[in-house]
Amino acid sequence: MALAAGAMEQLEPTLAAIAAADTIDAVEALRVGALGKQGWVSALLKSLGGMSPEERTSTGPRIHAAREAVTAALAERRTALESAVLEARLAAETADLSLPAPIAPRGSVHPVSQVMDELAEIFADMGFAVATGPEIEDDWHNFTALNMPETHPARAMHDTFYFPDKDAQGRSMLLRTHTSPVQIRSMLSEGAPLRVIAPGRVYRSDSDATHTPMFHQIEGLVIDKGIHLGHLKWTLETFLKAFFERDDIVLRLRPSYFPFTEPSVEVDVGYTLVNGKRVVGGSGDDANGGWMEVLGSGMVNRKVIEFGGLDPNEWQGFAFGTGVDRLAMLKYGMDDLRAFFDGDVRWLGHYGFGALDVPTLSGGVGVRA
Repeated sequence: MALAAGAMEQLEPTLAAIAAADTIDAVEALRVGALGKQGWVSALLKSLGGMSPEERTSTGPRIHAAREAVTAALAERRTALESAVLEARLAAETADLSLPAPIAPRGSVHPVSQVMDELAEIFADMGFAVATGPEIEDDWHNFTALNMPETHPARAMHDTFYFPDKDAQGRSMLLRTHTSPVQIRSMLSEGAPLRVIAPGRVYRSDSDATHTPMFHQIEGLVIDKGIHLGHLKWTLETFLKAFFERDDIVLRLRPSYFPFTEPSVEVDVGYTLVNGKRVVGGSGDDANGGWMEVLGSGMVNRKVIEFGGLDPNEWQGFAFGTGVDRLAMLKYGMDDLRAFFDGDVRWLGHYGFGALDVPTLSGGVGVRA
């Protein structure tokens, strides 16, 4: 009882010290001295265990009241000091609203998407519509209908990714190796005359600096009466001049072989070397010049026209195809196809592609330096 009475005498000095504390550290020290394990309030609470029931009844409420008084005083003083610190900080700190906002990460148009848009716009001016088809294709549309039956050696060039399942007709399913199946689907659904381009993703088991297992391709198909190679050459020349934005584009057509066209031609474009880089334009036979293959083309094979549900004696046509990624590399000076799929915005920025600085054909932005 004497211990409790003596310790209770510390209540008023403790409250006075709390009220006079001028730092949060001082308040914390007073809390430890009163309510810590060795504090005087804690000692009073422990002393209740040695008291008689009568003593606990008379002394206990006073001890608990002292604990509550100290706890309330500590909380009040801590809140007051924290508010004072915050007010002092707010008074000292200022925000300069004239400073520019921090630059947040921004996305960018991808070169493949940009070139896709440019190609669609160029061919739209020539009366072509955009046609699409499934990326998971059946064996018939991807090979057979394009004059590549099961025993045809050209299938080896398209060694690709097959699925274990077959479709309802028992045909093998695979990731398409080109967008040519869209041409068959367009003839079967639209008939003739027909003028379409088929852009999209395709898949082949290749991987090096100029090949990836997944890449982008665009193919064109024209079906009409009286179509000949002269129409094909004019279309390709007009397309390449518009895409590279140069009037001095020179084409060289070389005989080639594709199962779905007959006759077939490889199309080369002339270029010159400027500071060690290929610049499309001019004749490849000029000094410092050369020829570079950019696409394949030809007159649509009679069998393909038949598979498309049309009469080859009435309808003729031409087709062509090229890699969208390759066109982007040529136009914007990129030298490694694999970087197209790294997702590195620094690479895009290096070649001038930004969220707001987007090259568009209609906007008149030409080839970047």
